[in-house]
Formats: sequence, C-alpha cells, structure tokens
Amino acid sequence: MLAFGSPNCNNIGFTSSSCHTLRRELQQIWTDIGESESDKDRMLLELERECREVYRRKVEEAANAKARLHQSVAAKEAELATLMAALGELNINSPIQSEKKSAPLKEQLGLIMPLVDDLKAKKDERVKQFGDIKAQIEKITGEISGCCNIVNSLSSLNLEEHDLSMRKLSECQSHLLALQKEKSVRIQRVLYSVNEVHTLCGVLGLDFSKTVSNVHPSLHETNPGQYTNISDSTSEGLDQAILGLKTERKVRYQKLKDVVGSLFELWNLMDTMREERSKLSRIISVLDISESEVVEPGVLSLEVIQQVSAEVERLNKLKASRMKELVMKRRAELEDLCYKTHIQPDQSTAADKSSAMIDSGLVDPCELLANIEAQINNVKDEALSRKEIMDRIERWLSACDEENWLEDYNRDHTRYSGGRGAHINLKRAERARITVTKIPGMVDSLINKTLAWEDEKQKLFLYDGVRLVSILEDYKVSRHQKEEEKKRARDQKKLQDMLLAEKESIYGSRPSPRRSSSFRKTNGYHANGNGSVTPSPRRNSVGCATPELSTPRSYSGRQNTYFKEMRRLSTAPLNFVAIAKEDTMSFSSIGGSEPESPPQG
Repeated sequence: MLAFGSPNCNNIGFTSSSCHTLRRELQQIWTDIGESESDKDRMLLELERECREVYRRKVEEAANAKARLHQSVAAKEAELATLMAALGELNINSPIQSEKKSAPLKEQLGLIMPLVDDLKAKKDERVKQFGDIKAQIEKITGEISGCCNIVNSLSSLNLEEHDLSMRKLSECQSHLLALQKEKSVRIQRVLYSVNEVHTLCGVLGLDFSKTVSNVHPSLHETNPGQYTNISDSTSEGLDQAILGLKTERKVRYQKLKDVVGSLFELWNLMDTMREERSKLSRIISVLDISESEVVEPGVLSLEVIQQVSAEVERLNKLKASRMKELVMKRRAELEDLCYKTHIQPDQSTAADKSSAMIDSGLVDPCELLANIEAQINNVKDEALSRKEIMDRIERWLSACDEENWLEDYNRDHTRYSGGRGAHINLKRAERARITVTKIPGMVDSLINKTLAWEDEKQKLFLYDGVRLVSILEDYKVSRHQKEEEKKRARDQKKLQDMLLAEKESIYGSRPSPRRSSSFRKTNGYHANGNGSVTPSPRRNSVGCATPELSTPRSYSGRQNTYFKEMRRLSTAPLNFVAIAKEDTMSFSSIGGSEPESPPQG
C-alpha cells in the first residue's frame, strides 16, 4: 500500500501542492487543534485506506478500459475482415498484425479505424452499385416476364451482402447487359408490331389505343413510372391482333373490290359522267395495288365501304327505273312486231304484269328483259317461217279488196259515162274480174299450205290469236252464202222483169225503177269505210270443233277486223257518184243486173 507521503503521490495529479506538503499542513492543523497522537495516527491510517480504495478503483477502471479497447480492436479487426471478405479485398495487409506487440491499444485502434471507415464507405458505394444494377435487372425481368410488381432491390440484396466483390458485381453487370440486349430486341419487336397495328388500324379506321390496350395497357399508357410490357404474352397478343387486323383488311378489301366492281358495271351500263366518277376516284385507286400494300388511312374503313355501297344502291335503284323503262319499251316493240306479223304475244310479260313484277321485286329486270328479248327473237323466227303463208294472205286480202272495189264499181250507174278517168276504172274492173276468179284457188292453196305448215311445226297457225284455217273455212262458207244470195237476187230480178213486161203489155207504159244505193250486208260481211265489203270470218263455224279457235282476239279495238289493218286501197281515183242508201235494193243495184255488167265469177 502506498504511504500517504510516498513520492508516488506526485502521480495523483495535484496542481497546487504535493502530497508531502499537504501532509505537513494537515499535521500542523491537527497540532493546532490539539489532536492526540493516537488520533493523528488513526486519521492517517484512514487517509491511507481511502487512498488505497481510490487507487484500486482507478486500477479497475483502467483494466475495464483496457478490456474494452481490446474488444473494440478485436471487433474492428473482425469487421475489417468481414468487409475485406465481402468486398473481396483479400490482398490488403492489416497494419495491426505487424505492430500488434509493440503498439498500444489506442494506437492499434487508431490505425484500424480509418481502414474500417474506408471499407465501410467502399461497401456503401458497392451496395449502391449492386442496388442500381439489381433494380434494373428486376425491372427488365419484370418487363420480360410480364410481372407487374417489381421487388425492392435492397431487400433482395440482404441475402447477398456477404459477397460484394467486383467479381460478383461484374457478373451482375454482365447479367444486366444480357437482359438489356434482350430487352432491346424485344422492344424493337414490340415497337414494330405496335407500328404495324397502328398502320392497320389507320387503314381500317379503328381505334388504335383501344386495340393495343386490349393486348396490354402499357403499350399505350404513358404514366410516370409506367413500364412497357415486352413479355412473350404481349408479343403473342400483338401477333394475334395483327393477324386479326390483316384478316379484317383482306375481308374489307375483297368487299370493297366487289362493291367497286358492281359500281363499275353500273357506271358503264348507265354511262355515268367522268365528273361523277371522280368523286370516288381516291377510293377506287386502292384497287390498283395489292391488299398488302394498302396503307392510306381510312381507305378501308366501314364508312368508306358504306359510302360506296350507298352509291351502288342508288345506282341500282336508278338502273331498276331505267330497266323498267327499257322493259316497257322492248315489250312495246314486241307487241308492235306481233301486231305486224299477226302473232299473239306472250301474256306472261304483258306491260301491266311486267311493271307489277318489277315493282314488287319478284323478278330481276335483267331476266325479264332477257325473256322479252328471247320472245322477240322467237317472234322473228316464227315470222320468217310464216313469211310464205303471210305473203299468200296478203295476196288473198288484196284480191278481196279488189273484189269489194269491183262490187262498188258495178253498183255505180255512172261508170259508163264519159267522165274523166272512166277508161282507167274500166281497165281496173277487167283486171279485178280476173283476180276475183282466182280467189277460190287462192283460199284452197292457202289452206293446204297452212295445214302443211302446221304438220311441220306441230302447232296451229294462228292469225291474231285465231286459227287461220278456221278463218279461211269461215270465209269459204261466207263466200258461198254470198254467191247464193247473188243467185237469188238474179232470179228475183228476172221474175220482176217478167212481171214488169206483163204490166207494160197491159198498160203500155214502163215506170222508171227506183234507184237505191243501200246494200244489205250479206252473212259474214261488213261494209268498210268506202262502201266495200270485207271478209269477216266467224268465230267458230258449226263444223269446226277445234277448241283453239275459241281464243278471244288479243288486241282490243280490233275485234271482227282480222284483216282490216292489212287492207290496201287502190290509189287510182274512183270517178263515180256516191248514191244515197235506201231501205230496199233497186233492181239496178245488184251486181251484174244491167246488160252492160259483166257476169260475176
């Protein structure tokens, strides 16, 4: 134990005086107080004991401080070793190992602290580098995989803090570089697909943003922090969208092509003006290129196709109207041709029926027009096969006209007067008498020719809807009745002449006969406009049982005038005076009743 007055008291650190001086001063004070020697010794012993306690406490505190310094040095050495291992700085030589035995603990701690702090800073920088790289890796991986949630890079690095070496950093950088290359390739592919979708949507007139958003919202959204999904599913979705859009483009291109084809047909059919065609020239020009080369925005939109379809519909209605007019015109031509050739037209295409069918839409006007054209060709063909018989009918009707003229001529009492043109009518009368004598032969020959035609064609020869043979047979019957009436008239005239002669012998005078220009219509005949009598065949004679003859005439206004439209009147002037009609016939009005009249054939 140290004595209170020992020299070691200088180590206590008093600043005002040394321990010895203090002891003498304390003893003097005790002496002055009058303390006994025993008390003085006791108090000195207590003072020495207190000094020992202070030293002991200081020693313990120093030992604890030394232990803490050892622990701190050891911890720093461990931390240094950990940092060096984590950072891969194994080539750094610790200064503690070489100076550990000679250097105090505080000096050792002072040597290691800067190195630890430096490695800590280096570690923080390395962690930041790893964090940045891992964040990029996680982001790119999420974009490639299509995962929407990006994992926090720092939390994922906690498992890898034991390896922050440059080698690991290089591996992460290599991985990041590979992912960036893959991302670049995928982005190029996605952008190419998105651009193609944009082009196709523009051509088809579709909403681009809606189309790509249906594949993935990130392809159109531009919010801050929004990443672009470049996953395989996105690429497949874009490929499917492109395929669907191309299919739709192909369908619309073909539809537009069909509609424009119909439009061209209508333009050519209706001779549409070039100015009107130019309104749709931009749309039509699309067909000059292939479907895959169409890139003009909106050219295959539904609005454009509907515009062309509306034009086609308008032209179709206009075409239907004009086709109806053309059908009516060709039907009128058919009826006129049938009228001229005396053939009954087909009633299935009559004007009223054709108009009703076109208006109702039950039949295509083109088909109806083709049907009428076929009927016209059939009528022309049949008219050609009937030409010889029709020529004979013409000659027969001409002979009938001559016969009617001759009868009128014979009724004219002034025919032998010396008036102007009398010799011309006389010559014509001679020719007419020769022609009249040929009528029965004409009729028989015409009947035979008609029957031969019917046998060849296996159908009836109809003239204005009535069988020609029946008409000719009726004419023969009517002619025979007319001849009988003429014969009875001549016999009656002879009887009247005999009675007149008897009266003259009794009374010696002869009354002048009463003239009359009225003619009784014989059975089967009627007077025409100039007083002549034309053949008007009966419908069905008693002896004719052919059901086809009961067919009514096809043209109203021409009943009982089978041949009236074919009559040809002589162009030579008739120089005789028309005689007023009376209720009875005079004896001189009967053909061949006067001596000058030639006999009738």
